[in-house]
Amino acid sequence: IVAIAAAKSGARSVTANDIDPLSLTAITLNAALNNVTLAMNGMDLTLESPPARWDVILAGDVFYERAMASSIAQWLSAAARAGGLVLACDPGRAYLPQEGVESVATYDVPTSLDLEDNLSRITTIWSFTP
Repeated sequence: IVAIAAAKSGARSVTANDIDPLSLTAITLNAALNNVTLAMNGMDLTLESPPARWDVILAGDVFYERAMASSIAQWLSAAARAGGLVLACDPGRAYLPQEGVESVATYDVPTSLDLEDNLSRITTIWSFTP
């Protein structure tokens, strides 16, 4: 959804990344429905250094599992140190980094009781600091 929003907002080039093939299929279908073009990437990007070619990195709800959150946080921090704008959305997950991030905005986001324990979640946009 983040990649589609970026494309619809006028980003010149957008790469969507997910290591789950089913998610990549969903992104492809959703991009077509929204009439946007995205580059798709199914690699685990945390296994290599962040590429300098990305000016902005947007991460959505990625801090829900300890091991994954740790590797993603390190990668996002490295991207911020390399000069990119790095923003992550988090609905209060347990493994959000406690250092190297600054709150940019907070929203009360509607949710479904099928997925969450409330009808909404306070969700924060965090900026990774260099």
